Amino acid sequence: MGFGENLMRSRKKSGLSQEEVAAKLGVSRQTVSKWELGETLPDIQQAKKLSTLYHITLDELVELDLQVKEIQEVIEKTTEETQKKIDWTAMWAKKYPVLASYPQEVNLEDYVPGLKSMLARLEQEYHYNRKTLFWF
Repeated sequence: MGFGENLMRSRKKSGLSQEEVAAKLGVSRQTVSKWELGETLPDIQQAKKLSTLYHITLDELVELDLQVKEIQEVIEKTTEETQKKIDWTAMWAKKYPVLASYPQEVNLEDYVPGLKSMLARLEQEYHYNRKTLFWF
C-alpha cells in the first residue's frame, strides 16, 4: 500500500471527510485529495498534524503496510474463547505447509517435559488454565 492509500485509509478510519481534514489543517480539499492520490506529499509539519488528527504515530502514518497493524488489532481483540475454537496449526499450515506434516516427522514426546515446564509458568505467571489446552 502506498503512502497516499495509507492517508486515505487512516482518514476514513478516523471518520473524517477530505473537507474536514482540509479545514482542520488549513489547506484545500484538493490538497488533501492530491496527497491521497499520491500526486503530492504533505510536508513534515502537515504529516505530524495528520498523525495527530488520525490518532496514530507519525511512524504509523508513513508505514506502507497498515495491514500488519490491523491484524495485530484483530488478534488483540479476539477473545480467549474464540481463540480456542481456531485450529492455529491448520491455519498457519496454509501458509507454511511444513506445519501440517511436522507431527508425523518429529517425535513430539521429546518436547513434552519442556512444554510442561512452560505450561507451569503460564499457569503461575498468567493464571492460564491447564484444562483449556488440548495436548496434555
